[in-house]
Amino acid sequence: MFPLISNQNLNAYLKEIADICTIKKHLTFHLARHTFATTVTLNNGVPIESVSKMLGHSKLTTTQIYAKVLEKKISEDMNGLKQKFIK
Repeated sequence: MFPLISNQNLNAYLKEIADICTIKKHLTFHLARHTFATTVTLNNGVPIESVSKMLGHSKLTTTQIYAKVLEKKISEDMNGLKQKFIK
């Protein structure tokens, strides 16, 4: 469906985008995978098992390397649990 491009070319495109947008951070495909796993999926309630499949990992432990659980997410999950006990 989409043309395949090399990791090197993708990183070059990301560098161009960062330059145009005056983003100081060094953007890479690897960084994009981390961002997707953490910010886009896990912090929006997607189960880590689903994230693992989306990233194409066969082991959940591999996904855990990419998907850092943020303090905000832990707080939200604990508040949800607390609400279940209050009811």
